[in-house]
Amino acid sequence: MKKILITGGAGFIGSNFIHHVLENRDYHIVNLDKLTYAGNLENLRDIQSHPKYRFIQGDIADGKFINALFETEKFDGVINFAAETHVDRSIEDSNPFIQTNIIGTHTLLEATRNHEVARYHQVSTDEVYGDLGDGSRDFFTESTPIAPNCPYAAAKASADLLVLSWAETYGLDAIITRCSNNYGPYQFPEKLIPFFLFRAMGNENLPLYGDGQNIRDWLYVRDHCEAILLAFEKSPAGEVWNIGGHNEKTNIEIANLIIKNVPNSSSQIQFVADRKAHDRRYAMDASKIEARLGWEPRHTFEEALPKTIEWYLAHKDWVAGCRKKV
Repeated sequence: MKKILITGGAGFIGSNFIHHVLENRDYHIVNLDKLTYAGNLENLRDIQSHPKYRFIQGDIADGKFINALFETEKFDGVINFAAETHVDRSIEDSNPFIQTNIIGTHTLLEATRNHEVARYHQVSTDEVYGDLGDGSRDFFTESTPIAPNCPYAAAKASADLLVLSWAETYGLDAIITRCSNNYGPYQFPEKLIPFFLFRAMGNENLPLYGDGQNIRDWLYVRDHCEAILLAFEKSPAGEVWNIGGHNEKTNIEIANLIIKNVPNSSSQIQFVADRKAHDRRYAMDASKIEARLGWEPRHTFEEALPKTIEWYLAHKDWVAGCRKKV
């Protein structure tokens, strides 16, 4: 049985991934999370006593701690979800993003190399590619040049470059997956869909940046988890994989859908000043992973968004706990 280190496993995508692995594989999972504001062990309460799961609190940027952990545990693989991810927060204070996303990744890469771990998997984002712009019909491919525009995206792009250089220089068996915007259960309410959803549940107005015409490609989180696990198990070393949902929506479409799908909501859209470095359009070409690894998303946006809203409506205690941290 393989022992896999999942970093950032108390966060949104990481916790969904741990559930997915324990439901589908015979792996032993060690979940390492710093438990910052977005880390929530409530996401994992139902499996906290699972015989193949263990939680450890710690910081991926703490080299002494990480080296001791790798020496003790003897991991077969590392999947790095741990990151500071919110663009607005990165504009206000970039320091945590540099520390976690860059220094933390470097620390993990060195530990992986020095302790001869079989595979390192970096979970990245479409934002490293930059902005496709207004009126564009292009898509990000794995060969699209990296051109990040905000501190968060720059920190993630820097981490990706470290991963690729460790693969080239040291022969590290490392891969990268880059995903489009995720949605689903356990997402912290600073991100667009749960942010709007929580406000609609409270009959509050939905503040929408600019003209609301910014476009994102939306991917249901469990589809993303399937793609990550498939790439971790099947990808050749050194590969980059784009993962997309084929669901491009403008932010104003998202806001209107949420108001429509929250029962008895009296919320309205309220336009506010646009944020700095607000990319206009992201869209992923996922044809490589579809053709070579046989992955494709199982959920349409029209099916999974109402299911997501139903989950939050049924877990109001979880929602209330998160809102205290916002």
